[in-house]
Amino acid sequence: MSNPDELLVAISAAVESERSNQMSLTVVVGGAVITGRLAPEAVWRERVAEVLKDSDRLGPFAGVFSRDPRGSRPGRDEAPTHLHFHLARILQGSLGIPETGGMYRVAIKDVSAWSVGDLSYSDR
Repeated sequence: MSNPDELLVAISAAVESERSNQMSLTVVVGGAVITGRLAPEAVWRERVAEVLKDSDRLGPFAGVFSRDPRGSRPGRDEAPTHLHFHLARILQGSLGIPETGGMYRVAIKDVSAWSVGDLSYSDR
């Protein structure tokens, strides 16, 4: 979307303000379908930093996610520009990749379609 969907921006802003990770969303970005739960950016950054810190090779990158240049969250007048998914999967046919869910950051302006809810996948 060249102009981000105002409703999607409002959903992201609500997630940011409540610091909740219970909003499930499915988006289409560049032809890929991503489904999972939204998290506030600060919570998402913390979790990514924790995962990286435990890695021998990727540990040095943990600090990049620990430092938020804008503080713990966007200013009240600042609209969110990204969706932060956790427990998310990229749907491919009847598979969800990764099976356990991953951490994805998606630019709201790149979302071409979306739906509330976490799409399940099954071969039944």
